[in-house]
Amino acid sequence: MRRLSEKHPVDPESGLPFWDRCSRVLNSQRDPHDRGDSLVLQSFQRPTARKFPVGKDRFKDEARFLRSWLERPLMVGAVTPSGKVLARTMASYVDPRIPGPVIELGPGTGPVTDALIRRGVAQERLVLIEYSPEFCQLLKRRFPKATIIQGDAYDLQETLSDILKEPAAAIVSSLPLFTKPMDQRLALLETAQGMSHPGAPFIQFTYAVVPPIPARSKDYKARASNRIWRNLPPARVWVYNKANTP
Repeated sequence: MRRLSEKHPVDPESGLPFWDRCSRVLNSQRDPHDRGDSLVLQSFQRPTARKFPVGKDRFKDEARFLRSWLERPLMVGAVTPSGKVLARTMASYVDPRIPGPVIELGPGTGPVTDALIRRGVAQERLVLIEYSPEFCQLLKRRFPKATIIQGDAYDLQETLSDILKEPAAAIVSSLPLFTKPMDQRLALLETAQGMSHPGAPFIQFTYAVVPPIPARSKDYKARASNRIWRNLPPARVWVYNKANTP
């Protein structure tokens, strides 16, 4: 007999089967007086720097994320926010000592943003590009000193034309790159590297077993983290640097 975890992925933090977890997240946000299926997304109280969403607040984040995914699966690309281990892994490739802004693409509800701050990146240095208006409002409450931009992260030149005043120290992406054709992914990487310090990393996570951008190229170098099994789904972080950097 196959174990439950083999047939139904289990959330490593709650211990619940994945879709049972999603169901409970949605049900936890339903108005008890509403006989329909609408979700109540209550306003979020801005947490202190030491208390990123846990418990009920985390369920609210997951409900927001799941609803956004159901509405725009190709834009959101994931059904839950990045887990803490994945967020820490992504942030670990950013050197806070390198000057310049740190640009985050598709921050969602902010788990990677929080990990970057804990890594030592000052909030004032963060430039967050998010497509969802709802997530932008949430990010403004959580990270009031960061620069929040509602815009298209795939068109960095246009989105950052009046914002970026110096080369970026790093670009951290949670975009669902596999929903885009390869030429658009390569164009994003080229644009990102063109507006960054020569040694700045372009950091991207993926659930896939293959890299979102080919690992071998004369134009850049690529390296990958170990697979992060504690994330749901399991993920890997890829880091791309210009080929002529050490």
